[in-house]
Amino acid sequence: MLTARDIMTSAVEAVNVDTSLKDLAKKFIETRYSNMPVLDAKGKLVGIISETDLIEYQRPLHIPTVMTLFDGVFALGSEKKFKEEVDRVTATKVGDLYQKDPVTCTPDTPVNELAGLMSKHKVHLLPVMDGEQMVGVVARLDLIRVMED
Repeated sequence: MLTARDIMTSAVEAVNVDTSLKDLAKKFIETRYSNMPVLDAKGKLVGIISETDLIEYQRPLHIPTVMTLFDGVFALGSEKKFKEEVDRVTATKVGDLYQKDPVTCTPDTPVNELAGLMSKHKVHLLPVMDGEQMVGVVARLDLIRVMED
């Protein structure tokens, strides 16, 4: 039975939380990858960044609808959601946009479980973790290559 160890990419392209969005865009273009692991200053995996995250950053800011009642003005919608929207459009580095708490697997995770994880969590990249150490990644294309054999 094939496992993550058998199909993973060991030479991982990753970015740091302090990587600028401009450098991230360049890296996506140069590597032709659509997702990358995000590492903190100590090299520890903290999340995943995708081309979709970068595209969402370009989306216009949605200003909440307001309603006036007597002399008061009330926003219709969540203040937290609006703050998230402002944070998104003012992002300057990967640390402002990446998806935290990535779904991961181990080197011994069977291929069918990898497919299940990707499908269930709607992710395109699984970091392969040996304890606290990232030893590789499995992308959707890696699973598709297995089908070819």
